[in-house]
Formats: sequence, C-alpha cells, structure tokens
Amino acid sequence: MSSGFPFGKLGLPGTGRRAVLLAALGVAAALTEGVGLVLLVPMLGALTGSAESTGGGRIAATLDQLGAPVALEPLLALFVVLVALRAAILLARNAASLDLEIHVVDGLRRRSWRALLQADWRALSAMRQSDNASLLISNLERVGVGIGQLLQALTTAATLAALGLAALALSPGVALGAGLGGLVVLLAFRGLRRRAAALGDTMSAAWNRIHAGLGESLGALRMIKSLGVERQAESGALGGFESLAEARRRYTLSSGLGQLALQASGALLLALLVWVAVRRWQLDAATLLPLVALFARALPLLGGMQEAWQNWLNARPALHETLDLIAMAEAAREPDPGSATAPELTRAITLDAVGVRFAGQDRPALEAVSLVLPAGQITALEGPSGAGKSTLADLLGGLLAPDAGTVAVDDTVLDAPRRRAWRARVAYVQQDPVLLADTVRANLVWGLPGAADDALRQALADAAASFALDLPQGLDTPLGDGGRRLSGGERQRLMLARALLRQPDLLILDEATSALDRANEDAIAAALERLRGRMTILLIAHRGRLLEAADRIVRLDAGRLVSPGRA
Repeated sequence: MSSGFPFGKLGLPGTGRRAVLLAALGVAAALTEGVGLVLLVPMLGALTGSAESTGGGRIAATLDQLGAPVALEPLLALFVVLVALRAAILLARNAASLDLEIHVVDGLRRRSWRALLQADWRALSAMRQSDNASLLISNLERVGVGIGQLLQALTTAATLAALGLAALALSPGVALGAGLGGLVVLLAFRGLRRRAAALGDTMSAAWNRIHAGLGESLGALRMIKSLGVERQAESGALGGFESLAEARRRYTLSSGLGQLALQASGALLLALLVWVAVRRWQLDAATLLPLVALFARALPLLGGMQEAWQNWLNARPALHETLDLIAMAEAAREPDPGSATAPELTRAITLDAVGVRFAGQDRPALEAVSLVLPAGQITALEGPSGAGKSTLADLLGGLLAPDAGTVAVDDTVLDAPRRRAWRARVAYVQQDPVLLADTVRANLVWGLPGAADDALRQALADAAASFALDLPQGLDTPLGDGGRRLSGGERQRLMLARALLRQPDLLILDEATSALDRANEDAIAAALERLRGRMTILLIAHRGRLLEAADRIVRLDAGRLVSPGRA
C-alpha cells in the first residue's frame, strides 16, 4: 500500500487544485529560505574580504550576472526582503493547508453520510451502525490530523530539498554526502513507519469498540440502574479506552525512541561531514559556516519530516476505512427514481410468490409468500419472533426488493424506481419511538416539512394525541432528549400523528403497542378504527387490542405464510 495520499480516490472536486496551490506555496517558501541562507556566503565574504572563496566566488559571480551588486548593504536589504517574503508565503501556505484539510475531511464526511443515506436498506441493515458512527466522528477527525501531518511532511521535504540545493551551490561534495546520509537515516526507520501503520489499525479497532460499548450502555442506562450492575457496565463500556490508551502509549514510546535515534545519528553525520570538510577538503570559513548553518537547520527538519510521515501512516487506516465504507455504500446505492411516480392504491397490494434471503443466513427470511392486502382494510400480521414479519413489512413499504416474486400496487409492479417513489405514500411506526430532542412541531414536520398548523392539529386528533396541544407551550413545547417529557404511550401516539400527517396510502405499525398499557393501546386501536377506509393499514402484533381492530389476521411462521389466517 502506498504511503502517499490517494487524492484521486476521494471524489471531491477542487481537491487537486488546492493541493497544487499548497505545493507551489511550499516550494516558494522553501526556495526563499534556501536563497536566504546562501546569501550568508557573499555577506560573510564582503565582511571578511574572502568573497572569491570556492563557494562564495560562484555565488558572487551568479549575483553579478543577475545585476545584483555584491556589497554588504544591498545583500542585507535583499536578505530582509527574502525573510519578509518567506513570512508572507508561510502565512498563505498555512491558510491553504487548513483549507485543504477542512475540504477533505468535511467532503469525506458529507460523501460518507450521503452514501449511507442513499444505500439500499438491505445493505444498511447488515451494517453495525456504531461502526459507522465511529467512522463519521472519530475516524474522520483522525483523517484530518493525518492530512495535516502529511502536508507538514511534504512541505518539510520541500524545504529540505531547497536547503540541499543551497548546499550544492556551496559545496557539491559535502551536499551529496549529507544527502546520502540523510537518505540512509530515513531508510533505517522503515520498520518504525510500518509499526506506526499497524498501531493505526489497532487504534481504529479500539475506537469502534468504544463507540459500540458506549452506545449500548447509554441506551441501557435504565436497565443498568435497575439491575445494580453499574460496576460491570463501567468496565465493559470503558474497556475500549484502555486498549486505545495502550496503543497510544506504544506509539508515543516508539516515536520518541525513533526521534532520539534519528537526532543522535544525524548529529553524528553532521560532525563527520564537518570534520571531512575541514580536514580533508580544507573548506574556508566563509563557505563552511553557512554549510554548518544549513545542516543545523536541516537536522531538526529531517526529524520533523520522519515524525510527520510516521503520524500520517498512523492515521492512514482511518482514511482507508472511510473510503472502503463509501465504496461499499455507493455500490449498494438505490437507483434514482427519475420520473417514476408512486402508483395509486385503490384496490390492493399483492405479493406473488415472494422470497427474500439475507447473506449469511442458513434459511430464507421469506419463502414463496403470496398475499393480498385489500385497500382500505386493516390487516394484522402475527407470528413468532424470526418468522419474517418485519421483512414482509419492509417489502410492502418499499424498503426491500424481493429476491424472487413480485410486489404490486394494484396492477403496477414495484420495480426499483417505483419502489423508491412508493415510499412517499407509506408511513411507518416502529416499536421504539424515534423522537428528536426538539419541539412537538419539529417532531411532527420531520416527515413533512412545511406542514401547516391546521394539518398538524388534524394529525394529532386522528392519532388520539391532542394532549400535545395542552402542553405548556403547545406545539412549541420542547420534548427533551428522545421525548423524555412524554410517557411511553404519548410518545407512540405522537409517532402515529407524524405518520398520519403524510396522509399515506399504506400505514405500517410494527409492534407499535407491545410495550404500552391497556389505556394507551385502546386509544391507538380506536384511532386506527376511525382510519379504516381512509388508508390501508398493516399491523404487526402478537396479541392485544390491535388484533381485535383488524379486519383479518394472517400468520407467518419460519418465513412461510400459514394459511388460512384467522379472522
């Protein structure tokens, strides 16, 4: 795997242009520093009268050819201009670096989220969503840090190259010796860089465990408190942090030891080069002192480049995880509905010999299911856990495509484009209420933005949820995290009101009253009976008042329709 940055795989317009601008600014900054250091030679020559020394003579001749006077005052003025210019270029480079980093991280986050939203439900339901949350939050932040480190490594490399050119102008032999020595030092640290990449994989896995553990524990706080298992929950949820901390310790120790070894070996190389230059090649002071300044400047830069490169390799697994997720989600992208319109339900929804099989399961979720849901009626679907009830509901709601058979609304078969269009005519109420930490109004219009207050009040009345109008601030009452200000029954009736606001052709309730008391179940059942004839309703229930409200009951068992259903 290459250690470079895969700009071509990002799919983010404008990334290449930003990278080219940043590279140009990095080269310009490096050149201004190199030229400034080279000017030290003729300045020293002007001060000591030795401008015709080996390196200084060549530089003075070049300046003379360019029409620049080789005198102390003009050289000092040029040096000041170069320092000011370098500072301005560095300011522009830092801004361009931050712009590129933000562009990539935010672009990847948007692209990842868009890919997940547009992926087929079959692919989405097979994913562990805590891993996706970890990727969108933690891993992409690591990508941002890694990009910053990679850019730093590249700009440092450009500066080292400019210093190398300056050294060549002063003494080609010493410059080549220093370059070869630096290359040997970097090659010696290949193992350290491989270890950084491996620890990056370990850190990605640790973050995934952290998000999974915390997500499960936060969702189970009531159960944890009621069972008195706080100590076990603490160790279980925070165990991933211990793995992460250990990986970070190993990485920090490895990086620190590497820096120590690099600095020591670099200092030894510098001392050896100075000794050779003085004792063997008899370089004069006017040439040697700028060379020493160049190499003293290059040594920490070499260490910084090694460290930044290593940090990038440590963060790179997070980028590849992100690109893998995007590739997987985009490969499962649903077809665009284009100009397809939702079929109008007037007679029935028909399933003809439908079969569904999920990857990794030893038996079909549904097999040869044929069923007719008459328009305007209430059909209840019952069966044991794992019978395929939710899968059947997903087929009827247009979330899933059958592997065999067809689903048709009246006489229109739901192909891929029409299936997406059909979802606009379907409303779904699941067992666990999904409410925003926002107002009643915001929760209702989530499914139908821009709905008028009269429509909101009507939906609340149809769902036996007019209690919401009597809250302290009416429709503008904040509900708290997950709707905690409401009881379980009130939350479920508000979910039903949100569904009814869409005025669906098909309303699906998936175990929507299984955790409610009898009074709330009766209220919802009475609301559904009033809706009979206005829409087609599918109830998934095991028992209770909702079954009594159904026009007919059908049963699934092990993915097969048990016939006849009971009415």
